[in-house]
Amino acid sequence: MIFLVILLFALFASLFGLSKDTLSYSEPFFLIGSRMAAAGILLLLHQYFFNRKTFKIKASHLKNLFLLGFINIYLTNVAEIWGLQHMVSAKACLIYSLSPFLSATVAYFVLREILSTKKWLGLCIGFMGLIPIFMTQSPLEEISGDFAFISLAETALLIAVLCSVYGWTLLKKIINEYQYTPLMANGISMVLGGVFALAHSYLSGETWAPIPVTAFGPFLKNTLWMCLISNIICYNLYGYLLKHYSATFMAFAGLVTPFFASLFGWYFLDEVITWHYFASIFVFSIGLTIFYQEELKRDKLFPKTPSASELQNV
Repeated sequence: MIFLVILLFALFASLFGLSKDTLSYSEPFFLIGSRMAAAGILLLLHQYFFNRKTFKIKASHLKNLFLLGFINIYLTNVAEIWGLQHMVSAKACLIYSLSPFLSATVAYFVLREILSTKKWLGLCIGFMGLIPIFMTQSPLEEISGDFAFISLAETALLIAVLCSVYGWTLLKKIINEYQYTPLMANGISMVLGGVFALAHSYLSGETWAPIPVTAFGPFLKNTLWMCLISNIICYNLYGYLLKHYSATFMAFAGLVTPFFASLFGWYFLDEVITWHYFASIFVFSIGLTIFYQEELKRDKLFPKTPSASELQNV
């Protein structure tokens, strides 16, 4: 069973390299728009044919559904793909690993949730762990420009993580309060976000002649692989594993993702990984370990079954 956990996060890591490679054949915003729209349509078709009684949308829910598509799909992925094209895939993956820390920070300031001393310690160490990797910048990042010690590419990735954290909070509201299935909520948001990204692609000047793709064969192959891995395999495998492992364990196991991302980036994309990256992983892992020790204690005291929001698409 543990092999499936490792396989899951290896597949997640492969998405960074696949996205990076696909940028060689397509404009970035078109890539996001076409992939998300296609994946959303597939999810909605599955919902329609296999669970038609829940295939419904209420007018009063449209505002939050549009917000979900705009933030969780459009803003998150547009910021991510722009940052990704200016940095190595392994670095992007490590920055994305900030999600648990940022989720706790948002919960503290927005939801007024209390954090223990050990969680605050883990948060501080985790953020400090990213300092070594922010100290080094690739030539592509230098081209993107910077704000003092942080590049525009790194800033874009941080914005993507923040939008993702807020987006999943909004998804939880839609699933729990509006009683939408994860497939339905994700399908709607992906179609909406994909349309926003395609409009962005056209209005931003990407070359539509007839579409912003320079090599259609490799583009189609990589896009299909990303849809298969992210929207079909990982979605269902994550849900299956949550039946056997706690959400805390799954989040903690996600520490292996940056290791796979660095391996895939080095092997398939000839990316250079410096010592700064491994130093960041080491310190970051210590912080995340301390942070999740408190989560593990809570799960032992108050065991729970996975909620619908935990069966989200990542």
